[in-house]
Amino acid sequence: MHMSDDIEEKRAQIAAIALFVVIAVLILGDLILDYREGADWAHVGIELVVLVTASAGVVFLWRTLTQSRTELAQAIVEAEQWRQESRDVIRGLGIAIENQFARWKLTKAEAEVGLLLLKGLSHKEIANARDTTERTAREQARMLYRKSGLSGRSALSAFFLEDLLLGQSDEAS
Repeated sequence: MHMSDDIEEKRAQIAAIALFVVIAVLILGDLILDYREGADWAHVGIELVVLVTASAGVVFLWRTLTQSRTELAQAIVEAEQWRQESRDVIRGLGIAIENQFARWKLTKAEAEVGLLLLKGLSHKEIANARDTTERTAREQARMLYRKSGLSGRSALSAFFLEDLLLGQSDEAS
């Protein structure tokens, strides 16, 4: 679920709570008037059931909203913990990629193209990001593959992904 979906859901819950409150207040007012006017007990009883049902709806939705807020707060804390824990890993991976690019003797431009390829950008997107032509981006990618001895984008990604996964399985052993 996206954050905007979560916000929309909470707004819907608040609107439903407000609706139930309005219904409960209107029914309570009608109940008081009916009682004063001497309405029969069956009529008052039905309105009382509707009042209790609307009140139960308010309580149920309020509890759901409170639980959602608690879960969201916990998710935010967990996400921040994950970000903090993964910062060093990501930083280390970035350094490892830069070191490998240096071992392959890539130019600065080829290394930039390599990072953008690893991020999944197309040659056209790389050209736009680097303010060059698509042909230049494609040629720099070709040079990267030649210098690295890799066959293409998939092999480039696999080269670093295998190291990352092997590193994790080594730690798990």
